[in-house]
Amino acid sequence: MNLSAPQEAAAPQARGSVGEVFAAFLKLGVMSFGGPIAHLGYYREELVIRRRWLDETTYADLVALCQFLPGPASSQVGFSLGILHGNGLLGGLAAWLAFTLPSAIIMFAFASVAGRFTGPLAQGFLHGLKLVAVTVVAQAIWGMTKSLTPDKPRAAIALAALAVVVLFPGSLAQIGGIVLGALAGLWLCRAEGAPASGGLNFPVSRRAGGIALVLFAVLLVATPLVVAAGGSHGLAVFDAFYRSGALVFGGGHVVLPLLQAEVVTPGWVSNETFLAGYGLAQAVPGPLFTFAAYLGAVMNTPPNGFAGAAIALFALLLPGMLLVYGMLPFWDSFRTRPTAQAAMRGTNAAVVGILGAALYNPVWTSAVLAPRDFALALFGFLLLTVWKLPSWVVVVLLAAAGTLSQFL
Repeated sequence: MNLSAPQEAAAPQARGSVGEVFAAFLKLGVMSFGGPIAHLGYYREELVIRRRWLDETTYADLVALCQFLPGPASSQVGFSLGILHGNGLLGGLAAWLAFTLPSAIIMFAFASVAGRFTGPLAQGFLHGLKLVAVTVVAQAIWGMTKSLTPDKPRAAIALAALAVVVLFPGSLAQIGGIVLGALAGLWLCRAEGAPASGGLNFPVSRRAGGIALVLFAVLLVATPLVVAAGGSHGLAVFDAFYRSGALVFGGGHVVLPLLQAEVVTPGWVSNETFLAGYGLAQAVPGPLFTFAAYLGAVMNTPPNGFAGAAIALFALLLPGMLLVYGMLPFWDSFRTRPTAQAAMRGTNAAVVGILGAALYNPVWTSAVLAPRDFALALFGFLLLTVWKLPSWVVVVLLAAAGTLSQFL
């Protein structure tokens, strides 16, 4: 679906109830396959065109805000639409819960049986899911390179970020790459003009927005200090996922290297288990961030199971929701500033480099172990980029190919 399609929506309807918001987003959570860009298309068709919750201009402005901020853009847009139509925070929470719940349940169910899923056929199936991760991350880099690094300065920023992450492994290097990208953008990416101000009129006061932004910053700064001073493992899990969610610029796939550094490096989750879950996440509807529910459930140290899934999922999604709620009252004036736009262009370019490093390690090195694996990964990549097949179809095909390979 195309956000810029010429079809015009009728005049917006009056605001509705929290129950109406929940029902609309539960439907979207079940049917929204294809990743964040596809989700935005589903939103437009269902809520702008069919239900007439808002007009095209307001929707485009809202999408611009959520793409500017770190976090899962489609979940942030849905949260904001719930605030708009449900007349406040309860409506936003209803939209968030309904859109997230279907895929979170699927990922938790897979985590619950993953430990008993053993044997040669199971190994082949899981290896097929690892190959899915190769194809999906490669497709994400392919698309992001064309849109986020279209010129030499931004290509240089991407390469510099890749070098930082490769030379200095770990989450701190990834944070440093993002910060350096923003600083380089201020210097190198000022040529393009800022977009015109829109008209985002949401029922959020500047005071409430300011409180949300302060809470975002306090949790980001204070939680790791408490953990370092001897906090519980549950708080350490919250901190790891919260920081990852606070630094995800560029879409759900960018969370892969951040989470890998946070949960695989300290030994909370094995790399094989991590990649198998990430591959399955491509086949479920709704936000990719529900991968966190799987990771929280399969951790080898309590809290895991349902408690771990709930903590990880909430922590990963919380910073994006706080940021978008905090920015709604201020966005119109902020987005016209050239410095903000330049920094964001540099950040987006750095994200491409960080994701490129993740494609090699851990994704490629853990999945492509033989020429047959390379052929299957290339096959899946072409299905996604040339034949434009839905990602769930590629998941099914590569998982089946991995399973059948055990007989060869």
